[in-house]
Amino acid sequence: MTKKFSVAIVGATGLVGKTMLNVLHERKFPIKELVLFGAIDSEIDTPFGKKQVYELNGQNVYHNSCDFALFAVNDDISVKYAQIFATMGAIVIDNSAAWRLDDNVPLVIPEVNPSDARIHNGIIANPNCTTIQILTAISPLHRNFGIDRMVVSTYQSVSGAGMQALSDLESGEAVAFDRQIKNNLLPKIGSYLWGGYTNEELKIKNETHKILSKSIKVNATCVRVPTSNCHGATINIKLNTPCSLRDVSNVLTASPSIIISDSPTPLDAIGSDIVFVGRLRRDETIENGFSLWTVADNLRKGAATNAVQIAELFI
Repeated sequence: MTKKFSVAIVGATGLVGKTMLNVLHERKFPIKELVLFGAIDSEIDTPFGKKQVYELNGQNVYHNSCDFALFAVNDDISVKYAQIFATMGAIVIDNSAAWRLDDNVPLVIPEVNPSDARIHNGIIANPNCTTIQILTAISPLHRNFGIDRMVVSTYQSVSGAGMQALSDLESGEAVAFDRQIKNNLLPKIGSYLWGGYTNEELKIKNETHKILSKSIKVNATCVRVPTSNCHGATINIKLNTPCSLRDVSNVLTASPSIIISDSPTPLDAIGSDIVFVGRLRRDETIENGFSLWTVADNLRKGAATNAVQIAELFI
């Protein structure tokens, strides 16, 4: 008989939290008890039926111990509560940026570095949505040929910024962003940090270094686009080992987490846990250079599904 587990979702009423519920149900995760936490006490419809949502506070946490706690909250809340859940015996899988670069916290994409999840102190970090998508696509190439450098441009949907951003897309207002996103492109995601790069761009660089290799040179530009769901990304790579376009295509095709098609779009990826790859071609301007296009559902593979897949490593 399959062992069953108690699972908590912290941030269960948000876009990612609700998607976590759907993914747990679809993947038939062996749940013994499901406990939901949110900003206030409420009740919501879920694939598991109507469920009580408890206000996230110390008293409610201490009265609801669990085996796994899936966090879909901001950095501040994660910093405040993740260690509490971990101290109570839960494996915390956190979707915020709070723990990703902590040397004592593994940063895991199950298709890329699953063994890293085994060495933890109660907290495992989910990478940034674009990092998950990009590294799922290129990690087979890095394993086979080595990657010297990578230039990335992302085309990120507004759902990555939450429910208010989706409302802005429909209404044309500028509440979630400093300018309207409807009929527009915003060439800045996050705040400016080092050298004119945004924190979103530096996440891709730093998380690539932690997950794959510090030797990979990374340059990223992140753009918000007026689509509701699924992120796109162009990836230009320089490999360490000479190879043909067919060699690259064969390696990508052999990966079970990738689907190769001609020109995949966000509409192709909605609701999927796969990373779609297309527009594969040689870059004639550099030696061993190749370009490709990727698209994936940022709420699923870019967040909720990756978190559930991490939990599945332990069952």
